[in-house]
Amino acid sequence: MCTLTLAWQVFDDAPVAVAANRDEAVGRDSRPPGVYREEPLIVAPRDAEAGGTWIGYNEHGVFAGITNKWTDADLAAERSRGLLVADVLEAESAAEAGSILADAVATDEYDGFYLVLADASEASCYLWDGDLERVDFDPGVHVVVNVAVDETVDVPAFRREAGRQQADNASAVREALSVAAGESVDVWLERAGSVLGNHEYGVCIHQDGFGTRSSSLIALGADGARYEFAPGPPCTTSYERVALEDDAASISDAAGDGEFDVEGQV
Repeated sequence: MCTLTLAWQVFDDAPVAVAANRDEAVGRDSRPPGVYREEPLIVAPRDAEAGGTWIGYNEHGVFAGITNKWTDADLAAERSRGLLVADVLEAESAAEAGSILADAVATDEYDGFYLVLADASEASCYLWDGDLERVDFDPGVHVVVNVAVDETVDVPAFRREAGRQQADNASAVREALSVAAGESVDVWLERAGSVLGNHEYGVCIHQDGFGTRSSSLIALGADGARYEFAPGPPCTTSYERVALEDDAASISDAAGDGEFDVEGQV
């Protein structure tokens, strides 16, 4: 996934709202969002090749989403970054997820990444290029791409032109998705899906053997979760509500703990 937009503490009923495109090789297989793990309950798509995920949330209201980080650093990539996302979604809070992340990068080396962690009370982006850094988010709309977190841009020498264009695209997306007075999370997510599929913003990619493979719209709040998923590029693929009907028993069990109600909401 190469474009992640987070509206954090903007909407009273959904302090975490996310719109994200995943860019990937056309031949890499994946599974649509569903129950990724039951204890704790994690809702996420699954990379069929390495078994990890690129975006998801858990029963405690913790969100995690990852993008590549283009870097000139020579990294060993000992372990899939998607497995790291699954690791941090074991946490009961974004703060705990950050601790899990720090332990993980101390144990294994990964390819470069930006990892966004958020819950109702905390939101950050962690940058990894052989060293781990953290950017804390203020309430508002934030955009993460392969070379930038909001206006903090880090373009590697080997992709200078493409990186600068991507940073410009991210800035345009952030401006377009600023929240209007009185705008609801539902309206914002609908607008976000349109922006992510609008080629004027350059974040819906179509290249030879590579491109935008899917798109996610997620809202997390005290009343539950909403997840809409487009299993293809959002310029031509409609978003559909993720249904966990086949896993109703496990959802009900997790919701019964009183941590984070997802029953009937996703």
